[in-house]
Amino acid sequence: MTDAKLKRWITSEAGALGFDACGFASARLSPKTGARLAQAITDEHHATMAWLAGTLERRASPEKMWPDAQSAILLGLNYAPEGDPLATLGHAGKATISVYARNRDYHDVIKGRLKTLAGKIAARTGEDVKVFVDTAPLMEKPLAEKAGIGWQGKHTNLVSRQYGSWLFLGAILTSAEIAPDPEEADHCGTCRACLDICPTEAFPAPYRLDARRCISYLTIEHSGPIERDLRPLMGNRIYGCDDCLAVCPWNKFAAHGREAKLAARSELEAPDLAFLSTLDDARFRRFFTGSPIKRIGRNRFIRNVLIAIGNSGLPELSGAAQAHLAEPDATVRGAAVWALSRLLRAQALQHLRRSLPGETDEMVREEWRLAYAETQARECATC
Repeated sequence: MTDAKLKRWITSEAGALGFDACGFASARLSPKTGARLAQAITDEHHATMAWLAGTLERRASPEKMWPDAQSAILLGLNYAPEGDPLATLGHAGKATISVYARNRDYHDVIKGRLKTLAGKIAARTGEDVKVFVDTAPLMEKPLAEKAGIGWQGKHTNLVSRQYGSWLFLGAILTSAEIAPDPEEADHCGTCRACLDICPTEAFPAPYRLDARRCISYLTIEHSGPIERDLRPLMGNRIYGCDDCLAVCPWNKFAAHGREAKLAARSELEAPDLAFLSTLDDARFRRFFTGSPIKRIGRNRFIRNVLIAIGNSGLPELSGAAQAHLAEPDATVRGAAVWALSRLLRAQALQHLRRSLPGETDEMVREEWRLAYAETQARECATC
């Protein structure tokens, strides 16, 4: 089979499996790619994601991880939302969940299809293959750019002229030598919509992301308390953040190829904060079965919900926050204190504190001290 026929066959098979984009690249990345990642780590923009530093050498280029890799086949699956993913941001009492997490875990959606396609490629070519879906030290976005699927935009995510910023990516590495497709050029131009909309100013410069300020990182990867100055900026975002993706002008093309099976679960489109706050560990696991949200664990999730409750401005949600003051987890207790400080007056906050057993955790004690002081200061400012 000629190289051109092989590529056409792979693309056809990928389409039959539901993939919207397919491209081919050499399994070699420019030294500049690894250098950019190394600089981000030097600048501590990787926050607490120590595995990025630990796997830096292997991430620099595919052959560092698998010396036999000759070609990379990049696959994209369009997950563009039906409506405005930011519509729930202004709805007090509701939660906003990132589009990609409103349905099944995308690892599960893509991995089976990739394995099926990889098996067919191995059988057809007689060459070895390996499958990757965001769980190994492989930089899919630079490879997808090399394969012509899109380019890394100023928000550091992949942008496609056909699907905007809404592509799940997967990769198949193979020892077969397949002619690469033309690399995609950067089409961001002077647009900086994704940079300007970021609630926490997590982009120190175009094409650079400081995870320490990114709401997606804070709500998903970060354990422990979230910095106090960032909490008010999170609004009701309880898992991930789509702001920089949603404003991309290229999204106007993203509806093409959308499939009904990628539609959001209705109960995750705008869930009530009051309901979410009642989930114990067992109910959390049941409610989020098959969802990527399940991976962060119930305590981290409730921390996020409590911050959203604090940002809601709804005093009627104070009871939902108060119910977590006796939690075993100190981070959850601290988040509950902060939420109450945003919903109650200083006198009510002080009375509540006195009614509770003595707090032994120093971090939570500090949350109480700051909560009362800040609440008093706000009240004095309006006197």
